[in-house]
Amino acid sequence: MASLFDRLSVANVRRDVVRNIVSIRQSQDLFDDLSDEPADWRLAQQVEDDVKPPPYVSGSPILHRPFEEAEWFNAIQWPFSHWQASRFSNGSYGVWYGSDCIETTVHESIHHWYHGLLADAGLEGESVVAERKVYLVHCHAALLDFRRATADYPDLLHPSDYAYAQAAGARIHHEGHPGLLVQSVRRPEGENVAIFTPAVLSDPRHHCFLTYRLEGGRVRVERDPGRAWMTVGVGRREPPGRAG
Repeated sequence: MASLFDRLSVANVRRDVVRNIVSIRQSQDLFDDLSDEPADWRLAQQVEDDVKPPPYVSGSPILHRPFEEAEWFNAIQWPFSHWQASRFSNGSYGVWYGSDCIETTVHESIHHWYHGLLADAGLEGESVVAERKVYLVHCHAALLDFRRATADYPDLLHPSDYAYAQAAGARIHHEGHPGLLVQSVRRPEGENVAIFTPAVLSDPRHHCFLTYRLEGGRVRVERDPGRAWMTVGVGRREPPGRAG
């Protein structure tokens, strides 16, 4: 591990990176499963409004903006508040992942969605639809640059065994470095950042929605509902296709 860190340089990153998370395009009516009558939905909503606590009221509204705080939490804070194991974390601390472009986030997120969530649930052979939300987030940090080191340390990019990468991540976390820059495993022409502190991230902005449709061993990706933007093969590496 020491020889790896001896070879690293620092990349001055001062640009937007792309964050792709689970979301929905449209809010769902919470009561439409209770009845087929819209009047019943409105009555149920009125009952809920009568009993729920009053809405948030800030004592200093210039400083506290709940909607902006929600964007910050969704786009930036979530992985630092909900730790889980990943390539550069064993689950004992949070790591935030972003990419150089939407295409890279698509390949990364589809891999984990298909091989993680769907395969674990036995749904990889089914037709499944998922919706995502893409943010642009500004990153301003001096990141450890792993890109040139991966040729001599291929275990950093191992497709399924994260042990070596997690050991590197543990040292970065322990020493307080803000993060690292590395090639994408799922889209080698792309790049990812792994961020260990939210202090170097700012200005989250909603960029677009995506819909993933798993059909016959491929995922159709839509930016506009019903219109294919990319297709990505799952189960084996295939070049992306584009339509329209």
